Amino acid sequence: MLLSVKDKGSIVGRWLFMKIIMLGAPGAGKGTQAKMISDRYSIPHISTGDIFRYNIKNGTALGKKVKDYIDQGLLVPDELTVDLVVDRIENEDCSNGYVLDGFPRTIPQAKALDTALAANGTKLDFAIDVEVPDANIINRMSGRRACPSCGGTYHIEYNPSKNEGVCDRCQINLVIRDDDKTETVKKRLDVYHEQTKPLIKHYEEAGALVVVDGQKDVNEVFNCITDILR
Repeated sequence: MLLSVKDKGSIVGRWLFMKIIMLGAPGAGKGTQAKMISDRYSIPHISTGDIFRYNIKNGTALGKKVKDYIDQGLLVPDELTVDLVVDRIENEDCSNGYVLDGFPRTIPQAKALDTALAANGTKLDFAIDVEVPDANIINRMSGRRACPSCGGTYHIEYNPSKNEGVCDRCQINLVIRDDDKTETVKKRLDVYHEQTKPLIKHYEEAGALVVVDGQKDVNEVFNCITDILR
């Protein structure tokens, strides 16, 4: 069953233990929303990148396996990634729930996660899709500017610097990061549509999908999400 913001009244009393994943194209703002959910409900904001770094830094058995793949320039296999995620969400700080950001990315990863959770007698509660058209995402990301010195970020339309193209703090020229160049953004969107967007149907069929309009102001999007979770 597909649930949108207008269906929020049918979702009540489920937020005391929330297992959430964030969906959406790169640049849709799902990471920002995941952090805000984490802060509001005091549940961990979990990304696979953070999990990889933690396990590698602490020399865990799983971390050593991840490091072997990364050192060889190989992708970490889905099975190992799922093991790491499941290991993480079994920690005490996830006892009231968690929000997964950036995982799963593919149908095989989603199915492996479903299987692992089912083995523990649980499942995801919400898959929140922050929906933004490609054209808007390209505009958002290609308009970003960054300071190579302090790391400050701006946007030529939404958050311009006082002097065009110059950092307010360092007074040096701003740059376009490689990840924000139009051609790079388009390639990332192509990968998203091919590999990750099918997750929307997967979680719709599981009855966990909710959709929010990511074109709105950040706080408006968050209010829509909290209405759903409430």
